[in-house]
Amino acid sequence: MKIKKLGLVLVSLGAIIALAACGADKKSGADKYLSKIKDKGTLTVALNPDFAPFEFQIIKDGKNEIVGSDVDLANEIGKSLGVKVKFQAMDFNNVLASVQSGKADIAVSGISATAERKKAYDFSTPYYTAKNVMIVKKSDLTTYKKLSDFSGVKVAVQKGSVQENIVSDQIKGVNAVSLIKNGQMINELKNDTVSGVVFEEPIAKAYVSANPDLTIVSSIQFDSSKSDSYAIALPKDSGNLKTEVDKVIKKLKADGQIDKLVEKNFELSQKSAK
Repeated sequence: MKIKKLGLVLVSLGAIIALAACGADKKSGADKYLSKIKDKGTLTVALNPDFAPFEFQIIKDGKNEIVGSDVDLANEIGKSLGVKVKFQAMDFNNVLASVQSGKADIAVSGISATAERKKAYDFSTPYYTAKNVMIVKKSDLTTYKKLSDFSGVKVAVQKGSVQENIVSDQIKGVNAVSLIKNGQMINELKNDTVSGVVFEEPIAKAYVSANPDLTIVSSIQFDSSKSDSYAIALPKDSGNLKTEVDKVIKKLKADGQIDKLVEKNFELSQKSAK
């Protein structure tokens, strides 16, 4: 009888341990990415520093420094997590891949949380919404007044961006030219290789301010439902990491700090361009 009771006790203990293990597994699953960041004491952030005022480079004390409102946002997240922030600069079409490969913990680079991207990544709550605009040379402003005027001509967009689809979907007969760097797109426009460039408005304003021969076509309106809502990209099933990131974003938005950071860095981008 005692042997039977002992057997029952052991079975019960085994069940309890198994349940506890299951609970631990679930907890470790939700905490997986957050724990990794806290254990190493560093939040590694992938970005493409070619998106003033969100992320761009300036010369400070004779050295290149990456700055911008997205950089400020990432630093606030690092502060909230109690870790240092390390930025990894790369081409935009490699930014998301670095998160998927584990080379970066998160990506912040004016990224749109499209339905296709959500299949492979988690995204934070949106932190900024910007509409898309068309840039042309001032000398061509009378030629290009509406989207249909770009039918049959070349318009530059950034490779891997949502603008690739926006231009193809909303301008019938356009020849969309996908390029890797924003600066390259602007140079192609100034050299008459392309007739227009599509950017999010804050980025377009920064380039137009730095290039007096360019202008935004105010009469052109892209479908407002296609406006970009920027979000931070995280690994799929990032659990508590996403929760912590969302907390920081919601607080900054509630305080009106996101818009202030964008405006502050827009002014900085103008000073650095002079």
